[in-house]
Parts: sequence; structure tokens; C-alpha cells
Amino acid sequence: MSHQSASVKSIIFALSANLGIAITKTAAAIITGSGSMLAESIHSFADCGNQLLLFMGLKVSKRKPDSKHPLGYGKSIYFWSFIVALMLFSMGGLFSIYEGIHKIHSTESVNSPLIAIAVLLVSMALEAASLMGCLKQIKTVRKGESLWRWVKNTRQSELVVVLGEDVAALLGLFFALIFIVLASVTGNPVYDAIGSIGIGALLVVVSFFLATKVKGLLIGESADETVRNDIQSFLENRQEIEQVYNLITIQLGEQIMVAVKVKMANMESAELLINEINACEKALRAVFPKVLWVFFEPDTKV
Repeated sequence: MSHQSASVKSIIFALSANLGIAITKTAAAIITGSGSMLAESIHSFADCGNQLLLFMGLKVSKRKPDSKHPLGYGKSIYFWSFIVALMLFSMGGLFSIYEGIHKIHSTESVNSPLIAIAVLLVSMALEAASLMGCLKQIKTVRKGESLWRWVKNTRQSELVVVLGEDVAALLGLFFALIFIVLASVTGNPVYDAIGSIGIGALLVVVSFFLATKVKGLLIGESADETVRNDIQSFLENRQEIEQVYNLITIQLGEQIMVAVKVKMANMESAELLINEINACEKALRAVFPKVLWVFFEPDTKV
């Protein structure tokens, strides 16, 4: 399965779940007057918009290189992932905190709490299904790595964003459920407001983590360590190459750029040197199909 295929499936799972959840939460928020429920509904609608932006980013990233973008459009997915993290921060986190603060002095109790609780339980089931779908797709690309190590090392920003959204959404629903129950049992609407603030704080933390992760990719990160080491070993084992002086890899969305400085084993003539370099480049692309650009510099010293 290609990396993009796993990403698309994860986004579809999340979009389908969040759209149904958002509509249900909105109806429940209107009926109950719950601040936590309103915060959750806005969060779910924001997530729907986020997933559409990720789709856009994936589509743009597949454009072929042109004269204005000779290295392609692969990094556009990082831009849109960063925008999604900002939206999660502003439309999700800050609004939820604002709504909670606005209702902190409210004297209106939560109406029809049983409706709110039922909606939250259904939403948690749907969100859990979305999260399981995302984790299933991640499992196909993380190749035996632990989940946390994969999150730290992966260059698939869109999958990390969907995972972060799903985890934040499930925890947010749990928070909303606890505080709506507290508000209902005690008759004190302050608990509902605290729940909204707690949800907002959670979203701010998650969005900050995602933005930090994606920032590194936007600036320009190498291919992950395993891939880079595999490329290094491949070049060192080529009979045409005597020594690898330097190797630089840059992750550009799904594709990788490789720049390498080597001492060739045979440099008797320019034509022979060119043929051997071409053979190395061809073999490298065959073994590592994600390598789209190779810049080969033969030299006799570092």
C-alpha cells in the first residue's frame, strides 16, 4: 500500500465520522444549551474543514515538477498540515476556551442532560472507530516501529495530523461527558463551563504539538534515518564507488531528493565516469522508488 493511499483512507474515515458527529452535536447543543456540547460541535465542524484541507494538500502534492517548481509540489502537504494545526488551535482550542469563560458565570443549568450524554456516547463510538481506522492505516506504513517512535520519525504529516485530531476529539468527548454529568448531578452549570475550557486547553496542546512537528518538515528535513542509512549502505556497496564523502537527503512530500559526493572507483575517462554515475543513479531509483531527484558529484577529496 502506498503512503498516500493510507493517508487518503485515514482522512476519509475521519471526515465521515466527524461530519455525522458534528451534525448530531449541534442538534444536541441547541436542545441542551450545553457549552461543552457547543464547543465539541464546533470542534467537529472544524475537523471536517481540516480534513478537506488535507485532501487539497495531497492533491496539490501530486503535481509534477515544472519550471517554477523544479523539485515538485510535494511539500505543499506540509503547508496545509500546518494550516490545519493552526485551525485546530484557533477555531477549536481558543473558541472553546472563550465559550467556557463566557459561561463561567452562567446560572442556566444544562437542559436535557440525558440527550447530551447519549449524543456524547454515540460520538465517542464513532470517533473511536475513526481512530482505529487511522491506526490501522498507520500500521501498514510504520513497519514494526512503535507508534510513538513512528510519530517522531515519520515524514507523513497528514497522517500525524489525522491521528492527533482523532486522539484530541476522543479525549475532548470524554472531558465533555464527565463535566456534563457533574453539571447534571450537582445542578451547577459551572462544571459545564469548566469542561469547555478543558476541551479548549487540550486542543491548544495538541495543535502546538502538531505545529511543531510540521514546522520541521516545512523548513526541510532529511528522509527518515532508516531510509537515509539504507541509501548510504547501498551506495557504499556499489562497485563503481570507492568512498562516499557526503550524503544529503531532503524529504519533499512523498518524494526524496538525494545529493551525494563520492570518490568513484574508476575515473580513467570522462565517458566511463559518466556511464558509471548513470548506472548508480538508475540502480538507486530502482531500489528506492521514492527517490525522484539524484545529484551526483564525483570528487577525489571531501
